[in-house]
Amino acid sequence: MDALTDLLDGPRARGAFLLRSTLAPPWSVRIRDEAPLTLLSMVRDDAWLIPDDGDPQRVAPGDMVVFRGPDHYTVSDDPATEPQIVIHPGQRCTTPDGTSLSEAMDLGVRAWGNDPAGTTVMLIGTYQMRGAVTQRLLAALPPIAVVRGDTWKSPLVEVLGEEIGRDEPGQDVVLDRLLDLLLIATLRAWFSRPDAEAPGWYRAHGDPVAGPALRLLHDDLAHPWTVADLAARVGVSRAALAQRFAKLIGEPPMAYLTGIRLAQAADLLRESDATLDAVARQVGYGTAFALSTAFKREHGVSPQEYRAGGGAAG
Repeated sequence: MDALTDLLDGPRARGAFLLRSTLAPPWSVRIRDEAPLTLLSMVRDDAWLIPDDGDPQRVAPGDMVVFRGPDHYTVSDDPATEPQIVIHPGQRCTTPDGTSLSEAMDLGVRAWGNDPAGTTVMLIGTYQMRGAVTQRLLAALPPIAVVRGDTWKSPLVEVLGEEIGRDEPGQDVVLDRLLDLLLIATLRAWFSRPDAEAPGWYRAHGDPVAGPALRLLHDDLAHPWTVADLAARVGVSRAALAQRFAKLIGEPPMAYLTGIRLAQAADLLRESDATLDAVARQVGYGTAFALSTAFKREHGVSPQEYRAGGGAAG
């Protein structure tokens, strides 16, 4: 298993918010939902992305955008258009003065906008969960990442467009999985750009030393790894492994392992009813006490407090 697969394998979309947005200018939508991750695919017409801290960017049909939460931002037909719509946490939709627009903007099954015949069409998918593994991924992304349509092409956008308006049994699961696949395809395209500042764990995937070491760690978190053991499996000396791993990934192998173990533990605490002992064994800690000590050092709260808070560290 590679690092990107592992990071995406835990926090899969569950009940993600998906819709087709159809808008007629002038329009401007202020996004304040604080969702951890949102994908936007431009289908028709151009739009402007306006971060709170950064320059506006124009996006065109075929472009794919990843918004990293919880930052606020605006999407509009023109940077000069004042926001008319505000999206709050829970996808509540109002005017800037707080008047509900939920009924007025409802255009049917997963369809939303101010005009069903509007010139601007976007597909939007929002991950609404928050998870420690997701945070490790989001840390590698800018607030807004735009993959231009002339640099990549994926049939998943068309499939999602066809499925998003259907109301069939199991449709939510179908859409969740399509969103996951589209996210992976988009991140591959983003990190593979010639000028990309990809995270070390992504760049190291193809390295003959660090790449196999990463896959070994992600394949078996519970194994009692040591640098000597890992180096022997890879077929290099301990010094060579430690040097190469730290150079490409930015931290020593055991520090990286601790990070992914604790991130996986956080996911398991949030998403499952497993006992603390079971979680500890699954991520490579011999006892619940050992996991608790490391977890509190990393997250500032105990595993029990983290679980009771719904996966939110204090």
